[in-house]
Amino acid sequence: MTQPESDPPCGLLRRFAAICYDLFLLAAVLFAFTWIMLLARGGAAIAPETAWYQAALVAISVLFYGWFWTHRGQTLGMRAWKIRVVRSDGAPLTWRDALQRYLAAWLSALPAGLGYLWGLFDADQLCWHDRLSKTCLRVERVRRDRISEF
Repeated sequence: MTQPESDPPCGLLRRFAAICYDLFLLAAVLFAFTWIMLLARGGAAIAPETAWYQAALVAISVLFYGWFWTHRGQTLGMRAWKIRVVRSDGAPLTWRDALQRYLAAWLSALPAGLGYLWGLFDADQLCWHDRLSKTCLRVERVRRDRISEF
């Protein structure tokens, strides 16, 4: 489903609210994975610097965001705040788009969040990772044809 041009771009505060929701959910998923790994290891601790463990946590994070972005264009936090991620041409994200967006989001976050703050000054309210991945966040408006879904 493509996003109509009439849907406005997402502002920074709404974007951060959705990120906070998603971080709680992702933390729960990572906690559950760690708990399962502890059970599988008979309760033996996993050193935080263990390469396979760190790689697994990153992979779970990529799969978490990638699955939501490619299946409905929304994580649960984005759904709560009525935000949808689409490609710049309005098409849904592919797994390649999702991976590019995920990696680019780290580039936005690392220099003290400057890539996110850029959205305050950008004419289209796009952050660095939006521009780099050729994606954008749009605020969904309730449409009459969607009311029947509820």
